[in-house]
Amino acid sequence: MNTLFEYNTQKKNLLLPEYGRNVLLLVEHLKQIQNKQERNEFAFRLIDLMGAMNPHLRDIENFKHILWDHLAIMTDFNLDIDWQYPLPTPEIIYQKPSKLPYNQNKIGFRYYGKTIELMIQEASKMEDSRERDVLIKTIGNHMKKQYLMWNKEVVEDSTILNDIEFITNGRIKLSPNLKLTDSRDIKTNSSVNANMNTNGNKKKNRR
Repeated sequence: MNTLFEYNTQKKNLLLPEYGRNVLLLVEHLKQIQNKQERNEFAFRLIDLMGAMNPHLRDIENFKHILWDHLAIMTDFNLDIDWQYPLPTPEIIYQKPSKLPYNQNKIGFRYYGKTIELMIQEASKMEDSRERDVLIKTIGNHMKKQYLMWNKEVVEDSTILNDIEFITNGRIKLSPNLKLTDSRDIKTNSSVNANMNTNGNKKKNRR
């Protein structure tokens, strides 16, 4: 069926959609210019336009280089102009990034997190002092909070103290009389903070 409308699905694919259809038309016009000097001049003006359309790139040190690489992509790496930077190849532009190595660090208690375990290990290296005791108790209270967030139940202080001793291979042995923040207080504070965050977000949305 004939139609007066031309759909985007019938048009050439946009390799870099952020520049839009009009820039693609300008690129196609650039490729048709016969005189090399005129092509060079048009290419520089087009680069300025592309930069104006993406001002956030100006915060990047080599943003001009990025723009020229984008022009190379849109011209299929086959445009005879005086490139301001070495013309990249499709193999370089489209190469897949190397796989990141999987983190092999083992976590004895996932609900505490690796950072807490590292903090406990550092505390175990400290000499006995009030500062060390305060740090261990602070860590213990945070562990208790994390435990309650994951398990949603009351936890005895002895569980946290035993976990600290286990994580440090016995280098930290705490008195069973050490008292941490009560589980109910932790849950109450967490609920209050959650409500404050919710109400704060609602107020922002009303503005």
